[in-house]
Amino acid sequence: MDDFYDEALNVAKTYDVNTKPDSLVLYSVSFLPTKENKINAFEFVKNHPGYVMLDHTPCGIKMINMGLEDGRTDLSADEVAYLWKVASKRLLEAASGNITAFVKNADERSVFRSMELPTILANPQIKTINGQDKHKFAKENF
Repeated sequence: MDDFYDEALNVAKTYDVNTKPDSLVLYSVSFLPTKENKINAFEFVKNHPGYVMLDHTPCGIKMINMGLEDGRTDLSADEVAYLWKVASKRLLEAASGNITAFVKNADERSVFRSMELPTILANPQIKTINGQDKHKFAKENF
């Protein structure tokens, strides 16, 4: 396997992804025609100090600095997506409280619906999504 990929996988698996309770923000853009959810999430974080996304954790910062955003590496899109999924799963397994989610029209194939939402539902430390009971949110929105 490629040394760069191995290094990136190590970052995704080991770098800090911890967030304070009630501070995590997620978004979903996979398979959607616009980046509206991402734009809204970044705007929310910008206007609400203390809220963070994976991008703002030591793990996310390192991955971005390695070029694992917007196709700036020789890795395939699937390899890059897998690395972010590894980091995101760890992020959600460590999260607690309320998750703020910009997931309007999230596609069933999206990372949010296929991996992040099930991880949220399985984490007893996460209680709500957008202030609503997480199970109720999942049922009413998807």
